[in-house]
Amino acid sequence: MLSVVKIYTISMKAQPGTYALIMTCDSDQQVEVGKLGRFNIKPGSYVYVGSAFGPGGLKARIAHHTRMSHRPHWHMDYLRPILKLKEVCYSYHPERHEHRWAGAFNGFKGASVPIIGFGASDCSCPSHLFRFSRKPSDRLLRRKLKCHLMGCRQQPGVI
Repeated sequence: MLSVVKIYTISMKAQPGTYALIMTCDSDQQVEVGKLGRFNIKPGSYVYVGSAFGPGGLKARIAHHTRMSHRPHWHMDYLRPILKLKEVCYSYHPERHEHRWAGAFNGFKGASVPIIGFGASDCSCPSHLFRFSRKPSDRLLRRKLKCHLMGCRQQPGVI
């Protein structure tokens, strides 16, 4: 089941799953992202896709992303100080779906990849971070992600 919540809820379970952080940036920013290098971040909406299979599952990982990290561990830790977290989409599942979700976001009309390799150092995805000049609607997010979870196909160019 796919859920969309505004920021973080106490009722989230400590189970494994996949998530998407929906964030915004209001002004041009520069950021150093570990070994990936220095990047310009433009205003707009950003979506980061990840998975949580460690101790505490989704509840612990989303809690981590709501705070600023003083010692960055994941690529997302470098961006959190300049991006405002607005919503979280998540799905409890014992299998990793982050690569399917990244493929879904990469296929969204208007999506761009602001940092090649971001969050994708252990896979062949071009990135797990996507930028939109405007945030996709919740309805569109749910439809696209549910489709990818179920493995259905959509017509080319239709989102």
